[in-house]
Amino acid sequence: MSELWVEKHRPRSVTEMRGQRAVVDRLRKYAEVGTFPHLMFAGPPGTGKTTAALALTHDVFGDSHRQNLLEMNASDERKLESIRTKVKRFARTAPLGGSTFKVIFLDEADSLIHEAQGALRRIMEKYSETCRFILSCNYSSRIIEPIQSRCAVFRFRPLSDEQSLAQIVAVAKSEGVKLEDDAAAAIVHVSLGDLRKAITALQVAAAMDNHVTRDLVYETSATAPPEVLQAYLLACREDGFQPARRRLREILDDFGLAGTDFVNQLHGELHSMEFLTGPTRLDLTELMAEIDFRLVEGGGEMLQLDAMTARICSSIGA
Repeated sequence: MSELWVEKHRPRSVTEMRGQRAVVDRLRKYAEVGTFPHLMFAGPPGTGKTTAALALTHDVFGDSHRQNLLEMNASDERKLESIRTKVKRFARTAPLGGSTFKVIFLDEADSLIHEAQGALRRIMEKYSETCRFILSCNYSSRIIEPIQSRCAVFRFRPLSDEQSLAQIVAVAKSEGVKLEDDAAAAIVHVSLGDLRKAITALQVAAAMDNHVTRDLVYETSATAPPEVLQAYLLACREDGFQPARRRLREILDDFGLAGTDFVNQLHGELHSMEFLTGPTRLDLTELMAEIDFRLVEGGGEMLQLDAMTARICSSIGA
């Protein structure tokens, strides 16, 4: 358990990546010719953006790729001074080992302030012959248009359940973990297409017991099982406010959920609640959005959750 399984099982080559077939095919062409333009990887967390960047540089430069690679997390160094000093200093130096260019990988580039993005645009222009930039971001709309127009943009999608399941089973087998089928399905359910989250959930559960069960997955991932959330809504519909409120408290205590966690997990299960009509789902979605906003803005957690429970009871109560 001394090594993070996310890093241990990270693909070293573009050809080893799972999913993102269209992206992988295009990146493989770049690896074959040994060069590429400025790149932008956009998509949700845990879909392979960082892996693709590191794998591509490894395929192009070989085992010595680290000497021609500057990797930065832009959310930590998001200010103008970091771009003017660290990035510019690396970009102006000559490539090593006979390479014709160097690579600067900026992870979470959408965290850069507007002024820093302006400085980055000028550096990309000035050193384009000897330096390539790979930018990863969750939201490409937060990157200024002059930078986007200089990059080949790749869109990463959440992995399908089948792709996530296959990777989870492979990692469990490699690590000698006994993973039950419903536990693997539970990991896929809680990860929502985020493979990094899925592998981390597997490692956390395996640290507790090498025999990973469904209950253990939900317990260690701070996620309420679907049937528990459904029981809460049924209590709102059939039992009234006080029993539903007690069930809410039990869920928060048993699974260690914060208020926003509970609201978002409950919202994620609305589509599977067959006893809810379409219009009711719409009303509850609007209610949960309102409660989530209040919680994020600092509203009292228990008061807001009680208010949500009262509204749900009024909306779907018998």
